[in-house]
Parts: sequence; structure tokens; C-alpha cells
Amino acid sequence: MSEVVAAEIQTTHIIDLARSGHRLDGRGIDEWRPVKVEPGYIKSADGSALVHIGHTTVLCGVKLEIGKPFPDTPNAGVLTTNAELIALSSPTFEPGPPQPEAIELSRVVDRSIRAAETIDLTKLCVTPAEKCWTCFVDIHCLDHAGNLIDAAQLAALGALTHATMPAKRFGVGEHDFPLEVNHFPVECTFVRLGDKIVADPTFEEEAAGQGRLTVATDEARNVVAMQKGKIGAFSPDEVVETVERAFRHGDRLRSLARGT
Repeated sequence: MSEVVAAEIQTTHIIDLARSGHRLDGRGIDEWRPVKVEPGYIKSADGSALVHIGHTTVLCGVKLEIGKPFPDTPNAGVLTTNAELIALSSPTFEPGPPQPEAIELSRVVDRSIRAAETIDLTKLCVTPAEKCWTCFVDIHCLDHAGNLIDAAQLAALGALTHATMPAKRFGVGEHDFPLEVNHFPVECTFVRLGDKIVADPTFEEEAAGQGRLTVATDEARNVVAMQKGKIGAFSPDEVVETVERAFRHGDRLRSLARGT
């Protein structure tokens, strides 16, 4: 049997299961796989977190260095988010220049952090137009078993929440101090399988999906960002319902990232 035929059979099976309210791994339509957040995983980083969503594993490290503000924002620090999809983490990833999936992943995570004003970048300014803190958020996919977006964003939030400003190392203060995090956005991703929309999709469900919607919410029940992916549409009523589901999942995910 060819790989194409096998994939089509699996897609049909996944959609038929979803239609009856079931999934390959036995979960319900709105049920997540086990989620675990391990902050402080990289001792040499200024902040880090390892996140497991089922078998999906993502590591994020935060590094803070002194740099120069951008000319158009002389009174603000700099935030840079980068994602690396390691070839060993999935047969669909290849070594070399950043792939479209990596670019999308970094942009979606970066957008939620900025839109929620997770960090007040003006407080990262040391000397206007001359010196500021640059915050590097580096995301590494270690094992791709589906729903990389949510795992990456949760890892980034966990790393930022537990990050320390290395003031002594750069001679801009006598003591190191915690990075101030003002808001706590989390992302929840859903995919359409026929007439059902499932939460926390696996790798196989993403491949079979006819549409993907990621909703980022904060602790005040604000929708701070959304991302539509794959071919397929969502009706206005389905979007509203999906947002409500994201609100329901958000508080639990936030507490895991914050360690509360």
C-alpha cells in the first residue's frame, strides 16, 4: 500500500471518529493531553522552561543582554523571538534555513507576547537612544507530536515568567532582579475534522485537519491574538464558540506556566 493511500485511509478514519465524538487516542473533542511545564530547565539561561503536551516537547530559553534601542523606539527595549524546528524532532523537518513552519511559529508566539503587553518594553530602556535590554526568546522543538504552537507559547511564557535580569553581569546594577511580567497570554489551538472542531490536535489530526484556528487569551479574558491556518473555513458562530473554549482552557494553562 502506498503512503498516499495509507494517509487517505487514516484521514478518513480520523474524521469518522471525530464525527462520532471520539479520537484516535481516546480523548474527547475538547480534551487536552497531559500538560507539564518545567521552569528553570537550562541553568545557563536567564530564563527557561521545558513543556510537554502529550509527546510534544518544546524547550524555550530566554537570554537578556545589553544592546541599543531601535531608532524608531529610542525609549524601549528589544524583544526578539526565534523558533528552531530540529530535524530529529520530526520527519517533516529538514536542516538548513528557517522553514515556513518555523517562521510562522516564531511570529505567532511573538505576536501573542507583544499584543498582550506581557513585558513593558519601555522598562527595558537603560539610557534612551543609547542603551537598553534586549530579550532573546529562543524556542526549540525537541519532539513534534502535534500542537507545536501552544507548546511553544507555553514554553515562552514559562521562561519569561521565571527569568532574571542579569544586572550585575552587565554592570548596570548591584543586584540581579526578576524580569517584570505584566500579563500572561496563552494560546489554544483547534482543528476542524469534518463537522467537529477538536482541541489540542495531535500530529495525525493536524495532517487530517481541514482548518486550524489558534486563539491567544490573557488573564483578563481578552482575546489578544488569533491565527488561522490550513485550508478550510470557520463560521462566525464557530469562532465565538472556539474563543469560549479557549477561555475555559486558558486559566489552567496559565497556572502551569506561572507555577501557581
